[in-house]
Amino acid sequence: MEGAPDLPVAAAGAALRSGRLGAAALCEAHLARIAERDPAIGAFVHVAASAARASARAAEAELRAGRDRGPLHGIPVAVKDVLDVADWPVRHGSRLHEDRIASADAPAVARLRAGGAVLLGLTATYDGGIVGPGDDGLYPQPRNPWDPERITGGSSSGSAAAVAAGMVRVALGTDTGGSVRSPAAYCGVVGLKPTFGAVAHAGPALLAPSLDHVGVLARSVPEAAALVDAASGRRTRWDDGVRGLRIGYARAWCDGADAHPAMRRAMDDAMSALSLLGARVALVELPPYALMESVGAILVHAEGLARHRAALRGDGGAMGRMAYRSMSAGAALRPAEVAAARAAVPALRAAVDDLLSAADVLVTPTTLGPAPRFEAFKGGRTVWTPMRTLPFNLTGHPALSIPMGFADGLPLGLQIVARHGAEAVACRVGAAFEAATGHRAGAPTVPWAIAS
Repeated sequence: MEGAPDLPVAAAGAALRSGRLGAAALCEAHLARIAERDPAIGAFVHVAASAARASARAAEAELRAGRDRGPLHGIPVAVKDVLDVADWPVRHGSRLHEDRIASADAPAVARLRAGGAVLLGLTATYDGGIVGPGDDGLYPQPRNPWDPERITGGSSSGSAAAVAAGMVRVALGTDTGGSVRSPAAYCGVVGLKPTFGAVAHAGPALLAPSLDHVGVLARSVPEAAALVDAASGRRTRWDDGVRGLRIGYARAWCDGADAHPAMRRAMDDAMSALSLLGARVALVELPPYALMESVGAILVHAEGLARHRAALRGDGGAMGRMAYRSMSAGAALRPAEVAAARAAVPALRAAVDDLLSAADVLVTPTTLGPAPRFEAFKGGRTVWTPMRTLPFNLTGHPALSIPMGFADGLPLGLQIVARHGAEAVACRVGAAFEAATGHRAGAPTVPWAIAS
């Protein structure tokens, strides 16, 4: 069924349950789409075709027999190459783990498997899930489906590219400083980082344990909510609209030396759209972004150094240069600096909580502009791309990135932040916005025939 990969998860699920579509046929359509499009993109680093077909056949038999495991039963899902899938070559994008085979499923993967999801394969990540795009990792980094000369963002780079290119509707990712949300913004898809700890994150993939989150990338807000629900065991109600909701607009966070000229106008237009839908929008002042980013960066480098200390001995060996330099930066931090950063977190979290006591959600840009070109990273140059994501890893609040328009023909992202445990409220705002504006309908015209 040629167009089956384009069916939203709910529509595909209804077709599977009615018998109009079989899970095996849905799986085959996805595998064919990957074979057709991925050579131009490079999103997948392992396609588990045989295992996916077996899972699809089992799901089809169960659904026909009346056994329904939930909304993801029979639905194809991709997994970022840092989350373990038993017996798969989960290598974290790094030559340090070139020969690694996972021994057991990560908790989120185990939940998806128990819910009947069909696991298609592994998607690319930066070296060690740390920083990129480097040119000396285990595999090349994916190209952005909107412009193959531009990055997808990281480190859930392959998951975002796979969703944007129509190879899968939903995919798992991880987010330590924006690694789900920035690729979502750059690729024009939805990225949801749930509340810290809402989806269990265990195993060797940890980078900075106090900041790491498992998140999802999806074609739409309802699909992102469905995948988070399946991975966490929760149920998210996203379809109540925004009438009467209070939205705090952190307009000052639209500015910065690297902000695209179109960013503030796009954000103002988004707030106007939400106001017309019945939300009450008011300006708010978040703590200075530079302060929150600096605190978060100290903890990322300190915890990343602790995680990778053994690999960093000598010249780092098989670790890519960009990842090596990033992790080595932790060695320059004094214990007092790390302690001061940790001590600052409760006050920053409380400041966000205070704003959310008077607002249902806060909104900011996800990034300050569209995806940069690969050229900016040539020769292993490390470029700190202008994002507005790291603070909410620091505070643990759920944060959703949705498409909100374009600059220079490339996607921009709107970030919606809610109270701890209130993913549903962020999803309500995101779903209402995407339904009213049609930004979700935008899709890249990908030159599938370009040389891979």
